[in-house]
Amino acid sequence: MELQHLVVKIPVAGALAIDPAKVVDVMHQWVAGQTVPGVLLIDVAELLHVPKGPGVVAVGHEADYSLDHTGGLWGVQYRRKTQLPGTNGARIAEALKSAAQTARRIQEAFPALKLSNTTFELIINDRGIAPNTPETYAAALPEIEAGLRAALGHGDFKFTRHDTERRQRFGVTVQSSRAFDLAALAAG
Repeated sequence: MELQHLVVKIPVAGALAIDPAKVVDVMHQWVAGQTVPGVLLIDVAELLHVPKGPGVVAVGHEADYSLDHTGGLWGVQYRRKTQLPGTNGARIAEALKSAAQTARRIQEAFPALKLSNTTFELIINDRGIAPNTPETYAAALPEIEAGLRAALGHGDFKFTRHDTERRQRFGVTVQSSRAFDLAALAAG
């Protein structure tokens, strides 16, 4: 199974301590300066009017970066849209690194923003590659574990499968027993 179109969301720890509308200006600076290496940023979408929705999104050709509120959970999200070469493990590590880089960039602008250092979501945003079935879970889990071992440097984590409804995207919540360092993950 080739895992592509990965999404990583690092949730906010506690209450959201910033005004999400102010993230719009920061992301516009990213777009104007094309400051995300390897990604053509196109625009910023402010979707804060959507209840439990996508929040504020820096839209790119290769990937999107957001302060996301999907499911009522605030977090910093990276969503890969184009395919990446390499192994599943390398793509998982790259997605986690990109999410951590996005988190660090937003935290630099908003030091009050606190993010989890033990939990994140990993979603495969492609039902054709990874339908939300028990078979996908069984096939993908060893690949996800290997990628996370490489990225986090340990295997002390557990997975909680997201919704088992077939119409939903396949994904897991990863709970690490060891705190991870966003700066170290961002440096990759």
